Amino acid sequence: MTSFRFNPVTPHPLLAPYIAKMWVFESSGRLPAQDNKLIVPNANFKLTLTYRNGLVARIADKTFTQSENQLSLSGLIDSPVMLDPQEDTQTGTIIIEFKPLGAYRLFHLSYTEVKNQIVELSDLIGDRIKELQTQLAEAGALNLKLQLLQHFLIKQLEKTAPDPIYDYCINRISASKGLITVAKLEKETGYSSRWLHTKFSERLGTGLKNLSEIVRFKQFYQAYSSGAQSQNLKEHIYHYYHDQSHFIRAFKRFTGFTPTDLQNSMNELATKHYTS
Repeated sequence: MTSFRFNPVTPHPLLAPYIAKMWVFESSGRLPAQDNKLIVPNANFKLTLTYRNGLVARIADKTFTQSENQLSLSGLIDSPVMLDPQEDTQTGTIIIEFKPLGAYRLFHLSYTEVKNQIVELSDLIGDRIKELQTQLAEAGALNLKLQLLQHFLIKQLEKTAPDPIYDYCINRISASKGLITVAKLEKETGYSSRWLHTKFSERLGTGLKNLSEIVRFKQFYQAYSSGAQSQNLKEHIYHYYHDQSHFIRAFKRFTGFTPTDLQNSMNELATKHYTS
């Protein structure tokens, strides 16, 4: 039977405001073919280093392969992802998830082009990433790999300034758990919905409304994947959705399943990845 574990890592204090979570994923091999390898969208960008074995991810009708010792960046994803190790052998991966607040401060690229994509970082940034990948491959100890990655990110952070309006909107969406309206943000910021949509496309790769929908679903799915009681789940539904049909549409959009079908095929990989 395949065993796996998520080992949390505390980020450097300079990076902590921009990182949602950071961990090392280790697996003894692939999950059984009949198991669900579902990763549900959570509004975070992901920087991934596969230091042992590789990964294969499927998003909608596209398949992405990340080879060993390769750095990859996942743009904002609003579709379910199916994930598995490349080979049926031991796997080791460092994963850094960036808050919607943080990605634009660390990576200077067209975010609309990487939405629902997993892209080699060297294709986005260039030769200096190839040099970093070589250093990471040669660094035997895991803690040295983590130091190299965080040093690179701190240097990236020094190159940009914060965007106060965008940051304000992100914080309001997070604080309201995705329930704040575009009209409310228009009133609070003094900027039109069109201007805000353009700003979010530049900084995030998607519109304000779409981000709010992901964040809203995240609140429910965290409770669902943690095994909350059915009565508590019902309360979550009607707090975040107009009615049951509204909720079912969101659930199928972000997981690819109905709640009943997914409940019957949930496994530890899907739940720990989301709640760890």
